[in-house]
Amino acid sequence: MNSMIRRAVLAAVFSGGLQPAMAQDGGAAPEEPASGALQEIVVTAQKRETNLQETPISVAVLSADALNDRQAISLASLADGSVPSLRVVPFATRTSALNINIRGIGASGDANQPARDAGVGVYVDGVFLGRAQGLGAALYDIERIEVLKGPQGTLFGRNTMGGAISIVTRAPTGEFGLDTRFGLANFDGYYGAFHLNLPRIGDFSFKIDGLVNRRDGTTDNPVAGEADFNSWDKRGIRAAALWQPADDLSVSYAYDNSYDATTPFHAQLLVAGPLASPLQRAGASFQRRDSSILGGEQEESVGRNSGHTLVVDWTPNDSLQLKSISSYRDLEQGQLDQGFIDWISTFAPNRPFARYSLAQVKQHQYSQELQLVGRTRQVEYVAGAFYYHESAADDAQTPVMNLWNATGTAFVPNPATTPLDLSRVPIDRASRAYTDSLGVFAQATWTPASLERLHLTAGGRYTQDDKNGRLLILNGAPSSLAFDDSWSRFDPMVTVAYDLRDSTMLYGKWSTGFRAGGANSRSLTYRPFAPEEVSAFELGLKSQFWDDRARLNVALFDAEINDKQVDFFFPLATNATRTVSDTTNATTSTTSRGLELELALVPIDDLTLSLNYTLTDVDPLDAPNPYVAGNPLVRVLPLYAPENAGSVALDYLVPIGGTKLRFHIDGNWSDGFFASEVEQTLTDSSFIVNSRLALAEVQLAGSGASAEFSLWARNLLDEKFLFYRSINPTLGDVGIFNEPRTYGIEARVRF
Repeated sequence: MNSMIRRAVLAAVFSGGLQPAMAQDGGAAPEEPASGALQEIVVTAQKRETNLQETPISVAVLSADALNDRQAISLASLADGSVPSLRVVPFATRTSALNINIRGIGASGDANQPARDAGVGVYVDGVFLGRAQGLGAALYDIERIEVLKGPQGTLFGRNTMGGAISIVTRAPTGEFGLDTRFGLANFDGYYGAFHLNLPRIGDFSFKIDGLVNRRDGTTDNPVAGEADFNSWDKRGIRAAALWQPADDLSVSYAYDNSYDATTPFHAQLLVAGPLASPLQRAGASFQRRDSSILGGEQEESVGRNSGHTLVVDWTPNDSLQLKSISSYRDLEQGQLDQGFIDWISTFAPNRPFARYSLAQVKQHQYSQELQLVGRTRQVEYVAGAFYYHESAADDAQTPVMNLWNATGTAFVPNPATTPLDLSRVPIDRASRAYTDSLGVFAQATWTPASLERLHLTAGGRYTQDDKNGRLLILNGAPSSLAFDDSWSRFDPMVTVAYDLRDSTMLYGKWSTGFRAGGANSRSLTYRPFAPEEVSAFELGLKSQFWDDRARLNVALFDAEINDKQVDFFFPLATNATRTVSDTTNATTSTTSRGLELELALVPIDDLTLSLNYTLTDVDPLDAPNPYVAGNPLVRVLPLYAPENAGSVALDYLVPIGGTKLRFHIDGNWSDGFFASEVEQTLTDSSFIVNSRLALAEVQLAGSGASAEFSLWARNLLDEKFLFYRSINPTLGDVGIFNEPRTYGIEARVRF
């Protein structure tokens, strides 16, 4: 993109800032923004409803309007950098498994492990989602997404050392209402959704949500009739029921079932290695290709995710609440990956090539959480217990799909494997893993009667983890390798907050968290590794002023990570049939420190300007390399931790008679970061602009319904950057580009 255009757009957007719906601590825009002030934001980051500005935790809140303005259809959409301290990156080319990092903490090099856990917990209506697979599924009717930054080990437990993402859906209203939308997009995309609330029947209210979102690939597969790269077909249905037999008792049940069929990102060959064919050499380029150099049979990776959630909420009086959250979930995720075909396909005359990575992951989990939330005149408290059980399995196959000709100028399908029949393909790797985790927690905030501006909070959580696993097949042969381990720990938290005045709070927080231990199913030894731990300090200021037209929030953080789990990958040049890796714990600690600044302004009625900025500095550390004799220490780099990242936006509402014209634009920038812990190759810096123009509240005569018509664009300026890059002396340089510009039109009708 021309640098002059870039500066002009950035200047125009910076005159605004990030819309309040996306502001980290700076506030979420309401469903219909107030014309003259920033509205209050309510969060449940402390297991109770609190005003965000009075909550001594750094939290980013994304409202339904914020997600709609950015055309965010899943958690993967947040890869645009809308929350600067949050990085969402797919595992390699697979869009169905997500690596999530907050403040440079949480992600691992390999998110595809059944006995390996993430470091940022994802929750839907209080239910923990145990696998990185399936997180790319489409979002249902979302009320808000809360991004809790820093370790949340006390209230949210294991696997929240980087933070937690809490997704809150809309509950049944008990009044008839129908919200429908339909849209068309480039790359032959289309989508539709409906949200139906039924009238209350006695003590019962019901709600049904349905959606479909489909798009063709953004990079062509040159083999005719085969699926292109980076396509999706997302569908889902969710049914919810709410029983309210009394004012102090509610019982809610929800069932969801989603289908998510995707093809991988295309990993583009940038520089051909010495073993490349003439065909690959001719196609290698640093300019984004519209088509892969090579191609082959490619099917969609299909994910099926379903679950039941039962929440019982009893409030016997204004000072006490008892809550039970019960859940059972099933996940099946196929991962059929030809994304690296241009890179790993080394040439030899008439030789088979094009390894097709096929992984089938199956998981089921159930969990039970009990909460006691109460308050006295001077104390607010939360106590509870949590139990989680998980069973996970993965099977991997790696057929070789093509044959080179004698000169490397063309290829044909490999008759031994095409057409693809999995029953003819041996299983290279199979593993099973089982987890049981029990946690007991409590937290209390004391406000002294003699000093009501002071709030002292202390809490802790005890966790007992039991995990075991078996490697059933290793390199195509039966295996008896197994591990059985358990860990227990206590995670404390202390916070001191002081109200400098009614709308300004200063706080200091110390907290800890951990990522559970496990074993690497890609390993040749299947040896267990220990939990990873973090201890963090945070100093924050939250303020609101100028008659509630301005918010300024600042947070300083300093976190020490110990026993970091590090992945080492066996060199691809000597292992062309399947990926082999091992996980070890680092022998030295590392520190993540930085600054977060959030500003939101309403300078004139109906105009909202916002700015978010995050500075993150993560030190390297040392970890033993299991693939070199003597296990020498290797310098390990921080994953997905750009030093500078920011987001700005402008929202403007113009009344036109009985309708309203809404304009949104945001710009998101980031330094490059490391996508591999042991390879010192930075990705590109990035600058992404999204926009939306909508004519809202168009009354449909005689129907009582209103309509909204909108135009939207993601990556409006068609910015091109590599969010993944690797350099291999044999295979050459490879990278994965971000998505090209996407745009569309939408019609929405509400009754």
